[in-house]
Amino acid sequence: MIKYKVVVTDDRYDDYEIEKEVLKEIGAELFVKDCRTAGEVLDACRDADGVLANLAPMPAEVIAGLEKCRIISRYGVGYDNVDAAACTKKGIQLSNVTDYCMEEVSDQALALIMACARKVARRDAQVREGRWNVLKEDPIYRIAGRKFSFLGFGSIARCLLRKIKGLNFSEILVYDPYVDEKTINEAGCVKADMETALREGDYISIHMPLNDDTRGIIDKKAFDLMRPGAILINTSRGPVIDEKALVDALGNKKINSAGLDVHTKEPLDKDHPLMKIGNCVLTDHAGWYSEESIMELKRKAAENVRDALLGRPPKYAVNKI
Repeated sequence: MIKYKVVVTDDRYDDYEIEKEVLKEIGAELFVKDCRTAGEVLDACRDADGVLANLAPMPAEVIAGLEKCRIISRYGVGYDNVDAAACTKKGIQLSNVTDYCMEEVSDQALALIMACARKVARRDAQVREGRWNVLKEDPIYRIAGRKFSFLGFGSIARCLLRKIKGLNFSEILVYDPYVDEKTINEAGCVKADMETALREGDYISIHMPLNDDTRGIIDKKAFDLMRPGAILINTSRGPVIDEKALVDALGNKKINSAGLDVHTKEPLDKDHPLMKIGNCVLTDHAGWYSEESIMELKRKAAENVRDALLGRPPKYAVNKI
């Protein structure tokens, strides 16, 4: 007998054996759908007790139409495709998985830092074109002795901090209004306001969530504050950067380069201006990925659902119910 109905909103994995194993403990059956629109999500989830959400949209009108849902568990850290305020109003627990890919995303940020600093992708392309010793026209500068700025200092940023300490930055600045100065100082960093972090950082790594306060926060004004040699890294969410301002800054060499794993629209269009800019390293929002991280994510997302349906607070609660 099925005690609970749990729906996966969009089918992005090869199998769901991990989720089924976790949910079997409470007599829940998993139904895997592949929704693309809000209407399809509502049709699939209307009578669900729990929802495992991936990328499918869950705006307020979908939340309002859920008849008995007790939890929406998001596969991932971000939850910008789910209306959190509507969940709270409806009395639905929203959860995510904040720690499943800390190592992977911080590795990706580090890889982008090194790719930009040492111009790995550009050198590879130049060598394949038969070019050699292009040093003077495309100079590289030493990492040691430079300043590093974190914009956001959550778990992934702190994981990256551990990995960059051996690069001998002269100072590591942190802008994060939600982290106190004592915590930042104990990590060996200096608390800074955003203007200072942008103005002084030779390397600027973004680790902000996407919300109304951060959308487009790296705009023309922000780029105007940056040093001409600055390297910008983004492994958080694409829309925190105003892409037009970024294209202008790269094209006009207001900054040295950028390493981007995330983008405003994904996948990038083939004719997107960033595709034609040489001082930009692009990856396909793959920072979260390793085989291990997928298994961890699936298990923890399902455990959120299990716990909520048992009346226990999920480990990774987003809202208070």
